Amino acid sequence: MSGAIALSKSYTCVFGAPVLQAVDPRIFSLRYFARCMDCTFCGDDCCSYGVDIDVENAARVAALPGLQDIVRVPTSDWFTATATPDAEFPSGAYVRTQAKDGKCVFHMTGGRGCAIHAYCLREGLDYHRYKPMVSTLFPVTFDNGLLCASSEAIDGSLVCSGQGEALYDGAREELRYYFGDGLVDELDALRASLNAVLHERRVASPTLPA
Repeated sequence: MSGAIALSKSYTCVFGAPVLQAVDPRIFSLRYFARCMDCTFCGDDCCSYGVDIDVENAARVAALPGLQDIVRVPTSDWFTATATPDAEFPSGAYVRTQAKDGKCVFHMTGGRGCAIHAYCLREGLDYHRYKPMVSTLFPVTFDNGLLCASSEAIDGSLVCSGQGEALYDGAREELRYYFGDGLVDELDALRASLNAVLHERRVASPTLPA
């Protein structure tokens, strides 16, 4: 069930990239604790590293007035200096957020979650225009047109793997924002079809795992 399934059409992100053409069905079966801010056991482990962010998006973040007061790190230390070309990012390239003291520089100092997200909520801004898309969708991600599970979700190294909602359920409304109702409708139908096939197999072979 891990083989990629072609979508009926290409779905282009509202920002112009990435463009999705297929889906790994493991996003429907792998599970994780999706209510991140209610978690009491991971210590924001998924914020332990930097994350890829579109070059133009990084510039928007750097220009946010007062964000440095929350981040408490000089703006010059927020992102890596060298951009990596990548057509799956709207501007055609990405940098990475830096890590400091074992956390992304945008992890809330002495608190929980993402400082970019918290700032946008406080200021009434749409966080999708500032927070890295990779972070917003995690642990769902994209790779060469494939909508798929992150490596951490697949290998179980994500601390909250195996419990809670399906990866797709956790990212469903974010996918709707980025790629539109059409993608979500198609993914909903695809999951229902896969579940129906699995149910038929279990009926035919009751010894299959639930």
